[in-house]
Amino acid sequence: MKELLPKSGIPATPGNLGLYGSILFAIFLVGWGLASAWGPLADRFGRVRTMMLAILFYSVFTFLGCVAQDVWQLGLFRMLAGFGVGGEFVGATVLVAEGMPENRRIQGAGWMNSGYYVGTFIAAALNYIVGSHYGWRAMFAVGGLPALFIAYIRYGVEEPQKWRDRNAETGGISVRESFMGLFTPEYRRRTVLNCTLILISMIGLWAGSVYAPGAVTQVAVREGYSAADAAKIASWATMLLAAGTIIACLCMHWITERLGRRGAVAFFFAVMAVSVSFGFGYAFYLKEHALTVFIASLFFVGIGGGSFPVYFAWLPEQYRTASRGSSLALAMGVGRFVAAGATFLVGAGISRYGSIGVPVATTSLAFVIGLCLVWQGVETKGGALPD
Repeated sequence: MKELLPKSGIPATPGNLGLYGSILFAIFLVGWGLASAWGPLADRFGRVRTMMLAILFYSVFTFLGCVAQDVWQLGLFRMLAGFGVGGEFVGATVLVAEGMPENRRIQGAGWMNSGYYVGTFIAAALNYIVGSHYGWRAMFAVGGLPALFIAYIRYGVEEPQKWRDRNAETGGISVRESFMGLFTPEYRRRTVLNCTLILISMIGLWAGSVYAPGAVTQVAVREGYSAADAAKIASWATMLLAAGTIIACLCMHWITERLGRRGAVAFFFAVMAVSVSFGFGYAFYLKEHALTVFIASLFFVGIGGGSFPVYFAWLPEQYRTASRGSSLALAMGVGRFVAAGATFLVGAGISRYGSIGVPVATTSLAFVIGLCLVWQGVETKGGALPD
């Protein structure tokens, strides 16, 4: 932002850095929201093919971020990268749900989602090693590396048997039939509720995680650290947040088996409500030891991110094979559209309020609402994946 805003004719003031950083991330989420289109494609053409194309898509447009000449070029590349990331999530999630044995499916969802945060951890480490020495453009260039995995997927991963059996029986379901199946009397109510729960998770988690590095940097500078040291501390804090979510993902199956799908989501909602409000609303403003207490609170924000692997196990259990990809893609897409708007509002609040803390802390209210709604969901604990 400090480099691209002046090139775009916009002063790089602290307020503009927060506002346009929020706009850029909102654009990324809009692209991810548009990825709803990948779901029906995964139901029609296969989970693996869809995943391969999506990985190629986001790898190319992440790489192109390194040549952006102004903030709007970067915004376009980020939107298209977000579109690809959303498609990869759909293909991978359904592939795991349908490909794992019944008694390992919940663990599989947790393992898969932990990979996202292992990636966040690695990205933070690379930022510490590469970004701090060679700049942000080098980081976007590194972001093109996932394209190398396509060859492995092409020759090492097969379509799940459930999808192949369904495709053989029906001759292939159309894209329209897959999507419209979500709004039949059988599925309409749960579709609306699933979209609502996921958007609640995204509003708080994305706001908390997106603004965490900037918040840590501000607190560190306030406590006397140099800008370079503050950036390194922010990288360590991001890795700690990611470590919290990795732990939550790996423990998710244990929590889910004991509390059920609804109870597990409620547990993670409660953790997020407390940690986001405490971290950004209280610890951020402490006069002494703010950095230590705030970074510690980020670990629990990371733990609260464990709601996502629950969804990746729970939603596939609620829909038949013909609409399974569409259900995930729609819920994730709607959630990200709303999260994009919420992120933009948070950014505007930061610009107006002059501080990251309170505007981000208010997003914890979304989880309070979620705690009231989650019990309306369909409990699928102990059931088999529908055909």
